[in-house]
Amino acid sequence: MTRFQRKFANAEWIRQHASVRYPEINVAYLNENYLKLQAGYLFPEVARRVREFCEAHPEGARRLIRCGIGDVTEPLPPAAIEAMKRAVDELGHRESFRGYGPEQGYEFLRSTIAQRDYRDRNIQIADDEIFVSDGSKNDCGYVLDILGGQNKVAVPDPVYPVYVDTNVMAGHTGPSRKDGSYEGIYYLPCTAENNFVPEPPKEHVDLVYLCFPNNPTGAVASRAQLARWVDYAHEHDALLLFDAAYEAYISDPEIPHSIFEIPGALECAIELRSFSKNGGFTGVRCGFTVMPKSVLARSADGRRLPLHPLWQRRWSTKSNSVAYLVQRGAEALYSAEGRKQVRALIDHYMGNAKVLRDAAADAGLEAFGGVNAPYIWVKTPDGLTSWQLFDRMLRELNVVITPGAGFGAQGEGYFRISAFNSRENAEEVARRLKSLRSS
Repeated sequence: MTRFQRKFANAEWIRQHASVRYPEINVAYLNENYLKLQAGYLFPEVARRVREFCEAHPEGARRLIRCGIGDVTEPLPPAAIEAMKRAVDELGHRESFRGYGPEQGYEFLRSTIAQRDYRDRNIQIADDEIFVSDGSKNDCGYVLDILGGQNKVAVPDPVYPVYVDTNVMAGHTGPSRKDGSYEGIYYLPCTAENNFVPEPPKEHVDLVYLCFPNNPTGAVASRAQLARWVDYAHEHDALLLFDAAYEAYISDPEIPHSIFEIPGALECAIELRSFSKNGGFTGVRCGFTVMPKSVLARSADGRRLPLHPLWQRRWSTKSNSVAYLVQRGAEALYSAEGRKQVRALIDHYMGNAKVLRDAAADAGLEAFGGVNAPYIWVKTPDGLTSWQLFDRMLRELNVVITPGAGFGAQGEGYFRISAFNSRENAEEVARRLKSLRSS
């Protein structure tokens, strides 16, 4: 970028000088909702602090182990790799070449998902209620395209930050408060006292975000707890947005994998899922949304209309779905070999989770999660704030964790350890954690 271009990239410089030197220049209006966002999204701020530490401490940088961001580390399942290779070969021949695919995803993947994840579990989801995307993170923001800005939104606290930030960006909140929360959002406290599973509020809300197994706490919700949320949704004409990105990590047979296992949920819930954490697709990018045709929402004139055609219209206009070869890779995860390989990946990461949770307990730390989810939620020792503990672990242990404050006000006083790592690294982090007791 030239010096002249850099100046023009600075909107404030333009506003100050346009009337003097460039009277013909006009600046487009921005979306001022973005100005309400906190200084930085959680994970870029973590990355900034880590980068500065590494630049200042080369020796510490060489010892650094990252247990912060929930990114997988192990290679893709061989079944997915082979399927994607075959798909690439198909694209190399005119007879089997494919261009634009269906915006909602190829039928071969949609039908496989609907059958294996739902109908095989006696949940009646039709193929065309599955919408393939490039990940559930994106979908939880995209769904706001078809929902009105007047909805009162409820989120757990602590919570995956994307739920809050996308609502801020869409103009569904007021300004931020000193504690990082936003006016206009109803926060559902998740604490050790309620096992990090919130109860439905006493007052009315229109849209509720639920994430189980939970990110960041690792908590799971029982059938009875989810049933109370479904009952609430019917009583209040509310919509549940259920993030099941980590459902494959549930080992307890009594814990539901899908909100649709609860009677009545097909009329009040949308479910998000991902291949990122079960199939290792964080870099490949593939997930899906389940949008039942029976889910209704209100129009301004009082009509109750289905969301499914609006969601389909949104996808037809704004998306070309996911690459053909990626969808073939996702399909392969459901094969007999693919399922075995996915199971091995999950067992690996949950083995790490046990190592890390046990180490935290041995260090005298109060730890939660890590049983039905790949995250361990740990109380900070000695009255430290979560960012103070982050800096201390980075400086003294050369370990990156995620400060709980980044997930909401109720996250203060906790930190999250990710089990996504090699076994060697997990065991080394476990050894280093023990030094927290003596330091």
